[in-house]
Amino acid sequence: MKKFAATAALVASFTASSAMAGGPGPVIIEDAPVIIEDAGSSSSAGSLGAGGVIGALLLLGVVAAIASSSD
Repeated sequence: MKKFAATAALVASFTASSAMAGGPGPVIIEDAPVIIEDAGSSSSAGSLGAGGVIGALLLLGVVAAIASSSD
């Protein structure tokens, strides 16, 4: 029992000294992340979205330019 008490005291002294070696650290408080959800648009683009509509218009313009060019 004496060996157990001596070992426990030794372990406690090591953990206590290393835990308090640098003193208490600064308190860091992090804010909770804010999640903003889009409310969905009433666009007639369907599932394409604004990027899909712009891409489709650009593609249509390129096709029209190729079709109107004379060779």
